[in-house]
Amino acid sequence: MGFKSFRLYLITDRKLITRHLSLVTAVEKALKGGVKAIQLREKDLNTRELLKLAHKMRALTDKYKAQLFINDRFDIALAVGADGVHLTQNSIPVHAVRNTVKKKLVIGVSTHSLKEAKGAEKGGADFITLGPVYRTPSKLKYGAPVGLDTLRKVTGKITIPVFAIGGIKGDEINDVMEAGAYGVAMISEIFGAVDIREKARKIVELLN
Repeated sequence: MGFKSFRLYLITDRKLITRHLSLVTAVEKALKGGVKAIQLREKDLNTRELLKLAHKMRALTDKYKAQLFINDRFDIALAVGADGVHLTQNSIPVHAVRNTVKKKLVIGVSTHSLKEAKGAEKGGADFITLGPVYRTPSKLKYGAPVGLDTLRKVTGKITIPVFAIGGIKGDEINDVMEAGAYGVAMISEIFGAVDIREKARKIVELLN
């Protein structure tokens, strides 16, 4: 199971959803707008709650022929038949996950530098996210933005797809794509929109 193409990688955060929608409803709106890859990333849920939500997400992504990734928990990804797992720099190392899951899961890895990007590729990642490219409240703990120069450097040195993440708004998509990004990963730009479906549709259109 290798990386299957998508340009917009939508990461969940139910606390950022406007208008008191449930996460399932918000994700369905994004899928209706053309999103083809969802990462379930609700870090505060316990294992059983996350598993229950993951099953719902799997049913939803199947309905819209989209891919499902689970943040950090490759056991849950395997349990619900997800397409992949997304690892952070604090997760079990990518090579250990690759040895365990073999080809059953696509593996994405969050990176913040060229060194981490190279390490992820070497360890067996199928794609990476790199950021934060721009300043964003959700990524302040990861330090200063890496900027377009680092993005350019990373995309020039590794062969797996690189998704730019962090503070990317619709009008900056062209800049990150010109810097070599394969696609963009977004959270608040879509889930914080008044019309999630329409916002997703516009961004998918820009990326294609």
